[in-house]
Amino acid sequence: MQSLQISHYTLTSALGRGVAAHWEALQNERSGLRACDFDTCDLPAWIGRVDGVEDEKLNGAWSAHDGRNNRLAHIGLQQDGFAEAVLAARERYGAERIGVFLGTSTSGIYQTELAFRHRVPETGELPADFTYRHSQNCYSVGDFVRGYLGLQGPALVVSTACSSSAKVFATASRYIASGLCDAAVVGGVDSLCLTTLYGFSSLQLVSPQPCRPADVDRNGISIGEAAGFALLEKAQDAEAIQLLGYGESSDAYHMSSPDPEGKGAALAMQQALDKAGLNPQDIGYVNLHGTATPANDLSEGRAVAHIFGDDVPCSSTKGWTGHALGAAGITETVICALAVEHGFLPRSLNTTRLDPDIPNRILMESLNSPIEAALTNSFGFGGSNCSLVIGRRRGGAA
Repeated sequence: MQSLQISHYTLTSALGRGVAAHWEALQNERSGLRACDFDTCDLPAWIGRVDGVEDEKLNGAWSAHDGRNNRLAHIGLQQDGFAEAVLAARERYGAERIGVFLGTSTSGIYQTELAFRHRVPETGELPADFTYRHSQNCYSVGDFVRGYLGLQGPALVVSTACSSSAKVFATASRYIASGLCDAAVVGGVDSLCLTTLYGFSSLQLVSPQPCRPADVDRNGISIGEAAGFALLEKAQDAEAIQLLGYGESSDAYHMSSPDPEGKGAALAMQQALDKAGLNPQDIGYVNLHGTATPANDLSEGRAVAHIFGDDVPCSSTKGWTGHALGAAGITETVICALAVEHGFLPRSLNTTRLDPDIPNRILMESLNSPIEAALTNSFGFGGSNCSLVIGRRRGGAA
C-alpha cells in the first residue's frame, strides 16, 4: 500500500489534554486512572476520566450537538493546533477533498441516559430538547467534527466496538487510494456513560483495582474516555511518521470472547506487515490491545508470539489511560507515534507479576530504544480485529 503521512495528531485522555501532557505522563509514569467518581455510578471500579468535560458546554451554532461525547470531541479538536492544521489542509485541497472518518462505540448514549431521567411525569415522554440525531446516533460525532472543521468530503463513523478508531485508518487509506479524497481527518471519540460501566460490570469484566495487563492476577478492565485525531495525507516527507500498513480480520469466534489461539488477531497483524512491506523483525515495539481480562491477554499473547516470537518489546498502555473503547485505537496509535518519534517504549503500568503463560516480552520497565516502526492492536467484540503499523519509511514513500 502507499504510505500515508500522519501530518498532525492530537490526543485528549485521562492523562491530559494534548500530546505534551501525554508525553509528560509517560515520562513520569503518571497514570490517569482514578477510583470511579462518574455521575451516580456506584461500582468498585477505576476509570480514566477527562477532567472538565461537564463544564464545557457547546453553545451557539453547536448547541444542538451538546453532550458529553461531542464536548469531548470539541476539547480534542482544540489541542495541539489540530483545527488550524486542518484549516491549512483545507486551503491546499479544498473542503470537498478532505474526508472525515471517526470511530466510536457508544457515541452520545449518555445524553439518552440523562433524557430518561427527565421524562415528562404524566406521559413518560422524553424532554423536548432531546434529539437522537445529535446525541446517541453514532454519526453525531462525525456530523459535529465535519461541520466544526468546515469540511465537505466523504464522512462516516465506524462502530466496531474497541477496534473502531483503528479501522478508520484503513478506511481512510482506501478512500484516498481510490481517489475519493486527497486527505482525511481520522480518529475517535468515546466518552464515559453508565451503560458501559454497568454493562461491562454485568459481564464481570471490570476490575475493582486499576487494570493490570498481562499480570497473573489480572481481573478486568478499567474503562476510560478519550478524543484523538490525526490528519492523513499522501506521504511527502520520509522523515515524517506515517501509516505504513493496516490489517483487518473478523474471526467471529464468539460475541464477547476472543479465539483462544488468537487466529484472527494473528491474521490482522500479518496483513498489516504485508501491506507495510515489512518483516516481523522490522517492528521495534508492539502496543498490545491488552485489556487486562484473562481471556484477551492470553489470546493476544499467543497471536503476537506466533507472528513475532518472544523477543519484540510489548506493552499495554491501558494501565495509563484506561480502556477508551471506541477511542482506544486512536489513543494507542498516538502513543505509538510518540514511541517512534522519541524512541521511548512505555512499560505495562500496574503489572507486577507476569503471567507465565503469556509468551511475550512484556516491558516491566519503560525503555529508551530508537525504533523505526511500531505495531498497535485493537480488537473488538465479535472478533473485529485491526492492526496498524506506524513508523518512518526511510528512502521515500512506497
